[in-house]
Amino acid sequence: MLRYKLLHPEILAALGSLGHGAQILIADGNYPFATRSHPQARRVYLNLAPGVLSATDVLRVLVDAIPIEAAHVMVPDTGEEPAIFREFREIMPERELYILRRFEFYAAASVPDVGLVIATAERRVYANLLLTIGVVPPDEA
Repeated sequence: MLRYKLLHPEILAALGSLGHGAQILIADGNYPFATRSHPQARRVYLNLAPGVLSATDVLRVLVDAIPIEAAHVMVPDTGEEPAIFREFREIMPERELYILRRFEFYAAASVPDVGLVIATAERRVYANLLLTIGVVPPDEA
């Protein structure tokens, strides 16, 4: 048994194969990840039942496991900011959230740099994140 927060073997394997600049899509329960993400990305299904697991549950574990260089979020066409963004900012206070409209987000999530897609059972709408993996400085390696 690992003592590390992140225990999921498929996510650990995927992260081990990704590096600086690779991206991770955390998809809410409404996200069309089968058609709006890169087909070669490894997919991990954490959508056991509605609300189990949430996007914020997954994000809390990932921020402890990887350096995050950038975080892109999806907003509705109205431009209104979803309430979940406040939680994203609390979990990643040092990261700005880069705003993308829905179809811009779909396009960004479909590029070859997206190496991991995590399907959650998040019930809140527009609770999708596209994380870019940063660099581990030599003094932390």
